[in-house]
Amino acid sequence: MLLSIIGNGLVLVISYRRRKRIEGLELLSVNLAAVDFLSCVCMYPLSILSSFNHAWMGNHITCTYYGLGCYVFGLCGMFTIASISVIRYIRTCYSLVYAVWLDSSNIRLVCCGTWLVAAAWSSLPLFGWGEYVPEPYGLSCTVAWRSYHNSFKDAFYVICSFALFTLVPILLIVLSQIHILYRVCHFSHSLSARGVQTKLRRTERRLSLMFFCISFGFVMAWAPYAVVSFLFIFHKGNWYMAPEGFVFPALFAKSSHIYNPFIYFYFNKAFRQELRRLHHTLCRRLGRNRVRIGPGVDQGPNAIQIELREQNIQRRNNDSKNTEGNPLHHDGGFSYLVSNIRVNPSAVDRRTITGEH
Repeated sequence: MLLSIIGNGLVLVISYRRRKRIEGLELLSVNLAAVDFLSCVCMYPLSILSSFNHAWMGNHITCTYYGLGCYVFGLCGMFTIASISVIRYIRTCYSLVYAVWLDSSNIRLVCCGTWLVAAAWSSLPLFGWGEYVPEPYGLSCTVAWRSYHNSFKDAFYVICSFALFTLVPILLIVLSQIHILYRVCHFSHSLSARGVQTKLRRTERRLSLMFFCISFGFVMAWAPYAVVSFLFIFHKGNWYMAPEGFVFPALFAKSSHIYNPFIYFYFNKAFRQELRRLHHTLCRRLGRNRVRIGPGVDQGPNAIQIELREQNIQRRNNDSKNTEGNPLHHDGGFSYLVSNIRVNPSAVDRRTITGEH
């Protein structure tokens, strides 16, 4: 949770700083970072507290809240990655369609559509189609997959959840990424045979590899959990697997929120440059003016020492002229102006402070 909050939080901050330059598929990447960030902030603290409690904390309401939230964020993340894969496929294989239809405004509609569809389908258990119950190991909540045997509504919801909202997106992701890699490799090989080395070719190959890693990581993280849940549907008994068999796939699925920021920063040069600028900006703000108040040295218990740290705007060869009359200390391009003010507390009123420099 901490790694995801820090990594995805940095992605969101950097995306906000360069919001005027974000377009196309970067909008979907920001949407995916928002999904991962909100999932860890809003949902995972309940599961962590339940782990220390050795049982689910709360009642049916908190379980429904957790199951609904996790399912919304999970579906939204899956739909976002499927959208990225399909749009990348259209851009690679049908560039004219991409140029005409898939501009920034339409991609914003795609982002909104992923949230709306995920929220609508996840809300059906609130109206009697399915249910959210604790998982077998009792530390989190999810869809009641075994309710497949209870009624037609529950069976319809469970089957559609797997067929339409799990299997279809995964197939779109896998098939799109395979076609993209084939097309990019074929194109790169043809250019290499002609001795052509272009910056566009390297950029396209790098982007394709980045989105492939994101898609592949998501599918591999959620595949064990999907398989275990699918097998759980057709088992009518109370147990068919040890609790550890549910815990590890669930934890492995939650790890999908962690590595996407590292993939962005590794493959995206613009994100790395903006991260450096953010770091330099924070360092300058923290080091520009720093005030410290503490007991003065050799001035009695009532003396106050105020240390102002200000950036030195003069050259080093002029610093010696400023040392006459003022105790200036130099440290790495910064100067320290130290003033010792002797204050008599009994003589202090609301408008006058008598000081001795």
